[in-house]
Amino acid sequence: MHVFWHQRDLRLRDNRGLAAAATDETVVPVFVIDPEVRNVVGNRQWAFWLAGVRALEAQYRERGSDLLVRVGDPGTVIPAVASEYDADRVYYNEHYRPVRRERQRAVDDAIETTAVTDLTLVDPAGLDARYANHSRFYDDWQAREKPAPVPMPDAGSLAAVSDGQAVPDPDADIDLPAAGYGAARDRWERFLADGIDSYSDTRDDMRAAVERSVGAVSRISPYLAAGMIGIRELWADATERYRAVDGDARRNVEKYRYELSWREQNYNLLAHHPSLPSENYESFPNAIAWENDPDHLAAWKRGETGYPLIDAGMRQLNEEGYVHNRPRQNVASFLTKHLLVDWREGLAYFEAQLLDHDPANNAANWQWTASTGTDSVDVRIFDPVAQMAKYDDEADYVTEYVPELRGVDPETIVDWPTLPGDERAALAPEYPDPIVDRNRAYERAQRVFETALGKR
Repeated sequence: MHVFWHQRDLRLRDNRGLAAAATDETVVPVFVIDPEVRNVVGNRQWAFWLAGVRALEAQYRERGSDLLVRVGDPGTVIPAVASEYDADRVYYNEHYRPVRRERQRAVDDAIETTAVTDLTLVDPAGLDARYANHSRFYDDWQAREKPAPVPMPDAGSLAAVSDGQAVPDPDADIDLPAAGYGAARDRWERFLADGIDSYSDTRDDMRAAVERSVGAVSRISPYLAAGMIGIRELWADATERYRAVDGDARRNVEKYRYELSWREQNYNLLAHHPSLPSENYESFPNAIAWENDPDHLAAWKRGETGYPLIDAGMRQLNEEGYVHNRPRQNVASFLTKHLLVDWREGLAYFEAQLLDHDPANNAANWQWTASTGTDSVDVRIFDPVAQMAKYDDEADYVTEYVPELRGVDPETIVDWPTLPGDERAALAPEYPDPIVDRNRAYERAQRVFETALGKR
């Protein structure tokens, strides 16, 4: 008998640890509600996960088994479950967030375990700890074999257990998408049918972001972050599509496949550098002179900075638990550069608000944007005015989330932070003034980071 310990892998199909546990043995599946993990997961994502646990439980019950749900420290709970069912080994998928690593080590110390690489296409242990840039990582990663998805275990390999422990009711302040593998697969299939062939050309289409359509972006990220669908399944389907098309369609599909490599690098970073969520990845000759103005941070969180693209992005985050990638980059740059607020403040707020929060992506992307991570550009600063002019010149996205600006000419909205104050007050009296001057904030950020780098 084996025990399989579910963590952030709420699925039966393409679950490598579960498949390994079920090879020639009967499996008892268990999910542990761990207070220490719960403390670092936002309420919204936790509610989505609980809904996913319920969906997983239903899948097991359909197959004559059940998901044991326990509460407590896995270092105590998992060995107790193994003893109760006379299991001689525990299998789990390896996770890299520091708190999960600690829990995994505690289980390792208490019972015979087998840890399986499931979260990534390529095991981080087989890759270098540092790469000069993403191109170097990509070349190395691309040369490695990508395993095929594994099938779900036969019903006969699942223990005929029955569990009366109820999964807590999800409780979130936003509407949650349908959870579970079935919902994830449905969304993915719609993207394969309607979006992946044009992904590169339409991924920054802000009108699609407003319409919440699947066409331009997959919006599979909440499901992938919760492990409700496996990365090998996505890769295999995208690769099959890549081989079936040519011309522009192939170029677009290849861009989607390439984007998955960024997630792989982010996990490589977290696996080799557990301090990634809390310490600068790159060292600086001088300290970064963060301003950390609490009023500026609070205005950024509310979406009341007076910069339309930034405020739209933050309000989408607050209302939906999701942000389109283009404004996601802009809000992070604005916080760390224009406002000079430490990236760890932004990381913590994203962790609390995002449905698709992923510990590797969140840490690596915040550090990349803050110029403390792996970016090949020393000081990258997104100009929110130029970015809106390029990606939302009709103000479709902005006016969806910033109603105070509805009815204002789009060109005026684009230039909003540079307009005279009396003109802004006349056009949108309820919308806040910019909290920093565009040019002075840009120049200040440039000066601060060049000083930290020893270039001044």
